[in-house]
Amino acid sequence: MSWLIIVFAGLFETGGVVMMNEWNRRRHWLAIVGVLISFGISLSLLSFGIRDIPLGTAYAVWTGIGTVGGTVVGMLFYGESRNWKRILFIALILAAAVGLKLTE
Repeated sequence: MSWLIIVFAGLFETGGVVMMNEWNRRRHWLAIVGVLISFGISLSLLSFGIRDIPLGTAYAVWTGIGTVGGTVVGMLFYGESRNWKRILFIALILAAAVGLKLTE
């Protein structure tokens, strides 16, 4: 169950990053509300997840999901570069997170 909590925490982290981007683009107050809610839920879920998962592993997976999620959303919805090097490094981040889980 803790792994599922960490995954959802990472997804809310991604949502917070997307809302930050929306704030930078439009300066609408709802984006700030979205940032606060998304990051608040994300950090709360992370704190629950680290009860059963080692801190370093949980944090690496959480930040990895946020990093990869933010990058993929940027590529799909905001016209950011889809250069093969970016995709390679996204794959490396994912591989590192899986590696941490396997060595736990």
